[in-house]
Amino acid sequence: MQFSFAPMEGITNQIYRQAHARFFPGIDRYYSPFITPTQGRRLTTRELNDVLPDNNRGIRLVPQLLTNNVENFLWCAEKLREMGYDEVNLNLGCPSGTVVSKGRGAGLLGNPETLRALLNEICERCPLKISVKMRIGLTSPEEFPQLLDMIREMPLSELILHPRTRMEQYAGMPHREVFQTALNACTFPVSYNGNLFSVQDISAFQEQYPAAHALMLGRGLIANPGLICIVQGKIPSKEVYKSFVDAVLDGYLSLWRDKRAVVSHLKEMWSYMITLFPDSAKYAKAMRKAVTIKEYCTVVDSLFRDRDLIPAEEWAFQKL
Repeated sequence: MQFSFAPMEGITNQIYRQAHARFFPGIDRYYSPFITPTQGRRLTTRELNDVLPDNNRGIRLVPQLLTNNVENFLWCAEKLREMGYDEVNLNLGCPSGTVVSKGRGAGLLGNPETLRALLNEICERCPLKISVKMRIGLTSPEEFPQLLDMIREMPLSELILHPRTRMEQYAGMPHREVFQTALNACTFPVSYNGNLFSVQDISAFQEQYPAAHALMLGRGLIANPGLICIVQGKIPSKEVYKSFVDAVLDGYLSLWRDKRAVVSHLKEMWSYMITLFPDSAKYAKAMRKAVTIKEYCTVVDSLFRDRDLIPAEEWAFQKL
């Protein structure tokens, strides 16, 4: 069973991915934070830098697109093909209100015929393999059978299913019985995403759903970047985690002149990673207050000096 790293805007960019792959090997595929191709027919500087092959050496990156427009999708897919990519992922899962209101991401799930027309066109005309990451409906799991009947007809390279509705966001438990339905129905690979927050979660899932193609991890893997290493029996030391966060800092400092932007991005990462350490509330508070690089480094250095990691077999992600 393969492992994929889900995209998260503001965290899993090219700097983060390079550092992660260096210190925590074992991820088969990384997915880029979504690109939104527009009528302007150009990628933003951020989007371009994120997918440039030179910025992703040594890793398997799958670019993700967020659009409901056939021509915009195909234009961007062609640009990605020219860069050397052979696969593109369509985002049908983003639950953000601003995205859904424009009929993109999970918003497309509320318009099955529009979605069918989009998929028919891009699957016929796109020069790349197309995978889809989706939720099971807009408001109710009862929407999924109709969506599944459509999806299973498409020549997709993979379906990555987050078995929650858009309305559920990230609350409650995923509807794993719906995932099993998709696994039984599709002839192409079906992968799972949702609430894999510990070694125990991953092991239990692998035992229950051995036919799943891959597990895509997001929040749990950001909280514990070494989680897959631990699953594979290679427990990273505290020194490895420290080297990783230092490498992310160095990468940002080489990329951006705005030091406050660097600190802001690092604080978002640490809002998850702080759970690696016991009794970390005071460090989390100090981290939230940090504004300068010096203040940030003071908090990180003291945290690694004063606290040991929670034992790997006891750790599970729960955002503070």
